[in-house]
Amino acid sequence: MQIRSRPGIEKLNGFMMENYALKVCYIPDETVLSDPPSMGNRRGGALRGPPRQASPSLGTRPKLQSDIPLRILVPTQFVGAIIGKEGATIRNITKQTRSKIDIHRKENAGAAEKPITVHSTPEGCSSACRSIMEIMQKEAMDTKITEEIPLKILAHNNFVGRLIGKEGRNLKKIEQDTGTKITISPLQDLTLYNPERTITVKGSIEACARAEEEVMKKIREAYENDVAAMNLQSNLIPGLNLNALGLFPGGTTGAISPTMTPGPLSGAQAGYPSFGQQPESETVHLFIPALAVGAIIGKQGQHIKQLSRFAGASIKIAPADGMDAKHRMVIISGPPEAQFKAQGRIFGKLKEENFFGPKEEVKLEAHIKVPSFAAGRVIGKGGKTVNELQNLTSAEVVVPRDQTPDENDQVIVKITGHFYASQLAQRKIQEILSQVRRQQPKGSPTGAPIPRRK
Repeated sequence: MQIRSRPGIEKLNGFMMENYALKVCYIPDETVLSDPPSMGNRRGGALRGPPRQASPSLGTRPKLQSDIPLRILVPTQFVGAIIGKEGATIRNITKQTRSKIDIHRKENAGAAEKPITVHSTPEGCSSACRSIMEIMQKEAMDTKITEEIPLKILAHNNFVGRLIGKEGRNLKKIEQDTGTKITISPLQDLTLYNPERTITVKGSIEACARAEEEVMKKIREAYENDVAAMNLQSNLIPGLNLNALGLFPGGTTGAISPTMTPGPLSGAQAGYPSFGQQPESETVHLFIPALAVGAIIGKQGQHIKQLSRFAGASIKIAPADGMDAKHRMVIISGPPEAQFKAQGRIFGKLKEENFFGPKEEVKLEAHIKVPSFAAGRVIGKGGKTVNELQNLTSAEVVVPRDQTPDENDQVIVKITGHFYASQLAQRKIQEILSQVRRQQPKGSPTGAPIPRRK
């Protein structure tokens, strides 16, 4: 069964779609060859294998909702050989490897290469990849193609830095251990709608197969670490829908980063709770490089408007105050989930636009204002609470000494760190403030001085 009409899909899906295409299909036991729209704004064919079988336990590896798929690029002239007559070849691969394989034949019409997505266990993905490489090599020999056919793996940019490793050590070790030559496409090739980089592996089929295993092992480790961090965020932000925050390209689930989702989401899709009281709005001052202001605003303000709609937050760039010429303040107002989305997109944009080096982690300073009477609770006796915050979150948390409360009797808490560290610290501080507010008697004075940090 396939449903193609837009009204029918919208009725099934429960909300109006904007730039998304959805496919709903029934897949019987045998392989089905079809051409439904692919995910995103592009259209592509998909070749689907039998339903995925339950995989055996993989040691101590955490069980995720969906293992990360393997994405590869193959020359267009080899697609027919990979599919085989009436789909016989690809059907055989899917059965042998217990995988589901999508061949996006209609993506990027006229392109020299087509993406293939393999959904299976890590072992199943590697086995399918080896089979596809063997088919391409045989086809090249049969058609007298003499040039080397490398293995090209697609990976989201969020994972590539950890694949490369500090000073390139991880990648160099994989090259040495497998006897391959590995190169990675430049950051300049990335766009908001194409966040993947191409990892090109050159060597024999056996060497490339071993390299694929090692490369994807690093990618999966990065994915699992990010999912663990995101799950922690979901526990701290009630109602946060991780799947709505981003989709792994070619995958089925798994929010990796707020920088992945290609456009604005409706309220239901964005994951806001559909019942109960809306969470209280917060204001965060995020400091970005002054040179990055244009990238955040975008041409005629389009980027910051889109970001504001996507996050459901008010986002404003404060005027340069002349005191710090290197940084500008971004004022973000909205509930916790809006803060998560807006700040995540800003961190990601700074990375995409090369304001931080390819091996450099994006770390920004954020300020939140707290009532002066609550500052002592954030610091804790002898600085115990703030030290625990720093140990727990890996962010630097500072309540500057000798602050003069502003006209609203508030003082600043400074948080510096990478995205997840900063988010976790912000949530923990908001938890402390909520506790203080609940314990504060109505109408009580709030002018207690800020204790000195020791």
